[in-house]
Amino acid sequence: MVTKRKSKGAYMISSVAEMYEIHPQTLRLYEREGLLRPSRSEGNTRLYTDEDLERLEFILNLARDLGVNIAGIAIVLQMRERMEEMNRQMQGFVDYVRTEMLTRMQQQQNPGAGLVPMRRPMVMPTKIVSVKTVSVKSVKAGKKK
Repeated sequence: MVTKRKSKGAYMISSVAEMYEIHPQTLRLYEREGLLRPSRSEGNTRLYTDEDLERLEFILNLARDLGVNIAGIAIVLQMRERMEEMNRQMQGFVDYVRTEMLTRMQQQQNPGAGLVPMRRPMVMPTKIVSVKTVSVKSVKAGKKK
């Protein structure tokens, strides 16, 4: 099993190959197959980041420890990326629900808190209307006079 590296920076292909005891051609193959995506320097030299090394460790564990071939590794990596994306979406949804629940709980505890006081009271003009009393005679339905 490969151990995690904790240093930061970018590593050239020869350094990475030596650290993980693999041939540089293996790294080139992994890149060609889309398993690794190292960045490139201005001189087009492959530069592997710590994130690339973590991914390489995962790939090597699948290949060495579990005997998974390159096609299988590609499928596992795709599934892993989809799961990470789903996890990010789910976390976003959980955060949204949590915020909504907290907001509603605060509104229930302090019902007037959401109201904004008016700067000056609004005075509505009033018009005095006289009311005339009208008597209503009862009329039975169906009878004509």
